[in-house]
Amino acid sequence: MYDETFLKRLETGLVRMLPAWGLEPGTQLRLLTISENATFLARDPAGGRLVIRVHRPHYHSRAEILSELAWMASLIEGDVVETPRPVAARDGRLLLDLDDGGELRHVVAFEFMSGEEPKASGDLVRWFFRLGAITARLHGHARSWRPPADFSRKVWDFDAMLGDRPLWGDWRAAIGLDPADRPVLERTAEALRSRLEAYGMGEGRFGLVHADLRLANLLVDGERLGVIDFDDCGFSWFAYDFAAAISFIETDPIVPELMSAWIAGYRTVAPFGDQDAAMLPVFVMLRRMLLTAWLASHAETPTAQELGPTYTEGTLRLARAFLDRPQ
Repeated sequence: MYDETFLKRLETGLVRMLPAWGLEPGTQLRLLTISENATFLARDPAGGRLVIRVHRPHYHSRAEILSELAWMASLIEGDVVETPRPVAARDGRLLLDLDDGGELRHVVAFEFMSGEEPKASGDLVRWFFRLGAITARLHGHARSWRPPADFSRKVWDFDAMLGDRPLWGDWRAAIGLDPADRPVLERTAEALRSRLEAYGMGEGRFGLVHADLRLANLLVDGERLGVIDFDDCGFSWFAYDFAAAISFIETDPIVPELMSAWIAGYRTVAPFGDQDAAMLPVFVMLRRMLLTAWLASHAETPTAQELGPTYTEGTLRLARAFLDRPQ
């Protein structure tokens, strides 16, 4: 989908929409990221900056996007987490539509937040301690918040990830997966299903989560750790947020330290039981297989093109180690 022609078409359409947010003539657009969506930075001649997200079609409904923005607004109002505020158009709408050759693409805008992605080295353990505390505050808010009556977000349970209704594609289509290795992942998926069923989806374990707290969605500026991109937020296991945080670095030797730091940080804000901690490797394996499926179904993205079969090979190594551990 996101080839050069398509991106240029999106950019042309967005330029026409810029006055809707009061941006001046001469505002420059720059592509920031391509993942599930395409995200652009708009910089006007006076130095003002706005981040504009064009949603992938047929992924989130209007109600789901507005629900994401409603949770973000409540988090900001409650000073739960530092995250960019959604920006309404001049007519008050938070969600606009871009007409792309007769197909409408949902568009939302956010304040610009300064900072850089934490590096997978150095102070990362310290930042994961902070992230654990932030995650605990997010979960505390989710447990006590009463969402609007029309609140709608996806449910990230086993079936939505690896089961009968996979939202990110079938892991069996993993890039470069040898048919001879497929039984390894089949056994792993069944082991995950069994462990998750035993763990359960009780109120204390399952609720509204960010679901994508990976390094690319964290912004460090001095001592501030900001969180961006609630696009995947939905209902899942609270402990899954740690697994999402180590996306794409699951095999790094630093992960055990990150896990310990995250748990310690979480416990400065709220309890995190030993049973929950023991489930973290399960959620790491679940997330790894989910991302393996995502790469296959989003092969046009820079991430998929960069990682390709190498990521699938790493998933197999992790799966074999997971199956070898006592369950």
